[in-house]
Amino acid sequence: MAAQNLAVLKRLLDLAAQSLKIAKTAGANQCRVVVWRGRTVEISYRERKPETIKEAGTRGLFVEIFVNGRYSGQSTSDLRPAALDAFITQAVAATKLLAEDPFRSLPDPKYYAGRSTADLGLVDPSYAALTPEERHQMVRAIEAACFAHGGPKIISVTASCSDTSAESVLLSSNGLDGSYAATYFSAGAEITLQDEGERRPNGYHFVSAVSRPSLPAAEQIGAEAARRTLDLLGAKKIKTETMPVIIENRSVSRLLGGLLSAMSGRNIQQQQSFLIGRKGQKIASDCLTLVDDPLIAGGLGSRWFDGDGLAAKKRVMIDAGVLMDYYVDWYYSRKLGCEPTTGGSSNLVIPPGKRSVVEIMNSLGRGVLVRDFIGGNSNSTTGDMSVGIMGTLFENGTPTQPVAEMNIAGNHLQLWRKVIEVGNDPWAYSSERTPSLVFGDVVVSGV
Repeated sequence: MAAQNLAVLKRLLDLAAQSLKIAKTAGANQCRVVVWRGRTVEISYRERKPETIKEAGTRGLFVEIFVNGRYSGQSTSDLRPAALDAFITQAVAATKLLAEDPFRSLPDPKYYAGRSTADLGLVDPSYAALTPEERHQMVRAIEAACFAHGGPKIISVTASCSDTSAESVLLSSNGLDGSYAATYFSAGAEITLQDEGERRPNGYHFVSAVSRPSLPAAEQIGAEAARRTLDLLGAKKIKTETMPVIIENRSVSRLLGGLLSAMSGRNIQQQQSFLIGRKGQKIASDCLTLVDDPLIAGGLGSRWFDGDGLAAKKRVMIDAGVLMDYYVDWYYSRKLGCEPTTGGSSNLVIPPGKRSVVEIMNSLGRGVLVRDFIGGNSNSTTGDMSVGIMGTLFENGTPTQPVAEMNIAGNHLQLWRKVIEVGNDPWAYSSERTPSLVFGDVVVSGV
């Protein structure tokens, strides 16, 4: 970690320690403080000219106060000593007026133990040397590649990049002391094309990583944005049909979200999950294994501890279709009377299979490759879901027609049992490192 990051973290830790003192003096029994600082730069080009050039610095403090069984969490961006003293003192006074909640407390400190000391590689050491011209050059190169590969049907292109540097500390009155620094880079483009009649399909391609060298070349990003948008030309509905469906790697997370919501400790406790009582039971096919791994070097979801300060650990959430665990934070673990795990996902990994999407398509006959979802909903209580899809119809491995304005509906408990294969192409530019998934006998609703 750079000396600059260490110096910032030291200042944030001092501020957090002072805030704990103020809260205790004002009458708090327990207290937890998060202090952060960040800087983000955003640039976008449209019609070969800068459209957005923005740099923003943020800083803030979030304090959680526990007083005689009462709890509140409050935040401020005014970190001047006098203002902070008044803010925390008033927050403690206001907390004393709230109703009691016997389940609110800081975690047992034993759950802080065992924290990994591995270098997670969350900071790009070259970040400070990144110049404004390099940022502009990258966006211009993305935009130029979009025009070069998009052809005469292009109506508009918006290319963009953003980068963030952030530091944060977490301190509690019962012994928690944690900090992290991280960088984040994102780049991509949106393209609108002229299609038949009044249709104007809009496509995009964006990638993210903790270090700039981990991103693809700018020309590759623009070319992929153009390719994906051109694939939307001529999209039509087809008749409703039951067929194999391949969900492209980068889109699996949208479908997976409905499953993760039902695995939330809050939804379990609130009786708003279709997975209540199903721990240890089969909820998906043997092909589906889901691992939550917060300790991947360079992972966009990597961390040493979660929001409660619990030491981060690798967990198998679904093992060959069997539900192994829920996401349960400290508060809901007390309400449920169970051990806490963690309050939310970190890096989600579905172990890849052996075959490429092309190889899988060649063996499936007729099916649809879903490239994106549009709208839709998922009910965490019942498991019912419905989403619009865009993609490509294929026959014996050969793409035959783009499809759009179609729908997939069903129930998560049935849908995930239909996974028949996992691709070998995990998506690398997200905290959800999911390969393409193949579902058998899915009703695709159209005309």
